Amino acid sequence: MSEMRRTLLIVEDDPALQKQMRWAFDAFDTVVADDRESAIAQLRRHEPAVVTMDLGLPPAPDSVDEGLRLLGEMLDLAPNTKVIVLTGQHDRDNAVRAVGMGAYDFFAKPFEPELLSLTIERAFRLHDLQAENQRLQAARGSALDGLLTRDPAMLRVCRTIEKVAQANVAVALLGESGTGKEVLARGLHALSPQSSGRFVAINCAAIPENLLESELFGYEKGAFTGAVKQTPGKIELAHKGTLFLDEIGDLPMSLQAKLLRFLQERVIERIGGREGIPVDVRVVCATHRDLKARIAEGLFREDLYYRLAEIVVEIPPLREREGDAALLAHAFVQRYADQNRRGGMKLTDEALDAIAAHRWPGNVRELENCLKRAVIMAEGNRITAADLGLEAVEADAEFFNLRRVRDEAERQAVLRVLARTNGNIARAAEMLGISRPSLYDLMHRFGLKKEP
Repeated sequence: MSEMRRTLLIVEDDPALQKQMRWAFDAFDTVVADDRESAIAQLRRHEPAVVTMDLGLPPAPDSVDEGLRLLGEMLDLAPNTKVIVLTGQHDRDNAVRAVGMGAYDFFAKPFEPELLSLTIERAFRLHDLQAENQRLQAARGSALDGLLTRDPAMLRVCRTIEKVAQANVAVALLGESGTGKEVLARGLHALSPQSSGRFVAINCAAIPENLLESELFGYEKGAFTGAVKQTPGKIELAHKGTLFLDEIGDLPMSLQAKLLRFLQERVIERIGGREGIPVDVRVVCATHRDLKARIAEGLFREDLYYRLAEIVVEIPPLREREGDAALLAHAFVQRYADQNRRGGMKLTDEALDAIAAHRWPGNVRELENCLKRAVIMAEGNRITAADLGLEAVEADAEFFNLRRVRDEAERQAVLRVLARTNGNIARAAEMLGISRPSLYDLMHRFGLKKEP
């Protein structure tokens, strides 16, 4: 069986050169575009692994602005696509600028077809290797695999954690109580260069102010009544690892200055001590409070905020994570049924409807406690809404009809694109990535008339 031909997108506004390139690269399944809009439409429709594009495109072919704009849009839509830019003979600066934006390589016109063909082949091989690497990584798993979610916003949070884990930056996790901030912090630690060190957590809101300083910084023997031996603090214990400051928004003002000094100098002094102790530690903090509002109220230092929040990750509450409550509920039932030797327990449809309708102000922690209690207290092997302590709700049966859901999604997409293109069928079809006859069929099915 012959190998499936790979798709190459050629973006070129010169018809003669466009034809020449299609002939030169006939080993590939070539598709062409002559401006930014048609290139985006072809990218959406064919999802090519490799693109060659001229930087000088209409409406201003003597400028690179349109080409660079297209490059940015392509990489936003398909970040794994390998884009090879073609420039004028003396336009190396813009070629380097394009590579800096994320282009794979560049060639000056006029180019040797054989050399460009070799670069295209190399780009395809790199794309295939990266795709295989991603598949292997997915099969191997991640430190965040224990965090169950199908919600796009939460998946983006996980990808952000994976990205920043390798960077030497302070990370602030912001979200309501029970959203999984410590789970994410532990995942970040496991993925970081500090993973071989300790993960040390301290809740700044759970320890009285007069004890919190000694918990963080430690103390020398005899520093105060009851200090019978030298004791290192949490910061010192986290040396070469990760320090997780939970509920940092509740840290007393009296300790904020001392913490700021440590973050600046990376040296601590135990209470009652005179010797500075260097500490190499990564700091991750979390809070359910609005830190900027507390800064405005004079309850949190602005300079400390910028030291702690070099990267801010906002975690969505469970009520905004579509479908996650039911997904997590099934997992909790299985976990606690196994722990309590109550195998075979299931959630009724009524219970699942109630779970989906509940707002879960305590987020995942509240859901977990609710399911744990229900598994223990339920009379039979079926958990009802009453077992959960929730009111039964009437589900919308049409929501579960996949054909109707899909039709409504397609109808909304067609309506929005037709409005955006002012009824231009050709442009609307390109934006939707379908043919004009297919768009006419959809409009007929949904009872949408073409504007005169």
